[in-house]
Amino acid sequence: MKIINRKFHRDYKEIEKYEAGIVLTGAEVKSIRSGGLRIDDAFVRIMDGGIFLINADIPIYKFARNDTYESKRSRKLLLHKKELLKLKIKMASGGLTLAPVSCYNKGPHIKLEIALVKGRKDIEKRKVEKQRDIKVREEREMKEYIKS
Repeated sequence: MKIINRKFHRDYKEIEKYEAGIVLTGAEVKSIRSGGLRIDDAFVRIMDGGIFLINADIPIYKFARNDTYESKRSRKLLLHKKELLKLKIKMASGGLTLAPVSCYNKGPHIKLEIALVKGRKDIEKRKVEKQRDIKVREEREMKEYIKS
């Protein structure tokens, strides 16, 4: 199971990646393992001496009996203290933020890959899309050339 943030490479320029654990309830784990996680609009923020995943949507597990469940609550991420301090220092330099890249299983644990990123402007986003379209077109032409 691997859930990818599809907007990540379009919206951000990646500088550094980190792997973090997530504090979840049992029903949330089952929901994520069945593919129920949306991190497209989520972001990561450092607050209260910890690091949190905000606005990630984990829908309620269909067999869970939880009437007071919040699907978009803030979830604490687990990082080593040294990594957290390093992130705080780099973010204090300005212009950098944290964004979720993907979520995956690592043995029995669910991990979230986060990245230290710099946001792209609209012009840069269009340029990235144009390069991707050119690459797809070239691959398609290459495939047709090889067939004939």
